[in-house]
Amino acid sequence: MKVAEPTVERLVQYYRLLGQLHEEGRRVVSSQQIGEMLGIKASQVRKDLSYFGEIGKRGVGYHVDRLYEHVMTILSPPRVWRIALAGVGHLGAALLGHTAFKSEKFHMEALFDVDPEKAGREILGVPCYPFEDMAAVMGEKKIEVLILSVPAAAAQACVDKAVESGTVRGILTFAPTTVVVPEGLLVYSVDISVELEKLLFYLKEKEER
Repeated sequence: MKVAEPTVERLVQYYRLLGQLHEEGRRVVSSQQIGEMLGIKASQVRKDLSYFGEIGKRGVGYHVDRLYEHVMTILSPPRVWRIALAGVGHLGAALLGHTAFKSEKFHMEALFDVDPEKAGREILGVPCYPFEDMAAVMGEKKIEVLILSVPAAAAQACVDKAVESGTVRGILTFAPTTVVVPEGLLVYSVDISVELEKLLFYLKEKEER
């Protein structure tokens, strides 16, 4: 089933919200309430969730815990993904310390950096290895996902090393450049400057209306 990117983004929002409601002990939530809390139309919420099978009841709403587990299963299989981070500079360190990486769905197995003062020690509890050891370490640890927070000039070399491991299946890159990968390897790019330009464009459009 091919799912549009905006739908996946909304599913992530639903998942985060449901996690909060679960922590608060909330038992039931309606599509209207979900929509109001996230700024999404209730009809869109119902459409998104029914796309993966009916789980709510008309006039009753959704059972929070059941829907939370349902969306979790949709977003990723019930196993722990092994991930690694290349580039432990300012951005990499910030990403590593972010609460988004405190999840039961994946585990940060390794860090890679060219700085000899970082390689060979643990950073926030994660072992850091020299860049040249990336292929061997990723292969040994069976790491499937690599996060790139390196300068644009180093991005392709990191990707090539990861591909050598034979285990990498997906790359999330913050490097402001395009990388070339073998067919079948998924790459998702997060370009902060592009996102900022989009925000400024919509702000300008709003002012002109």
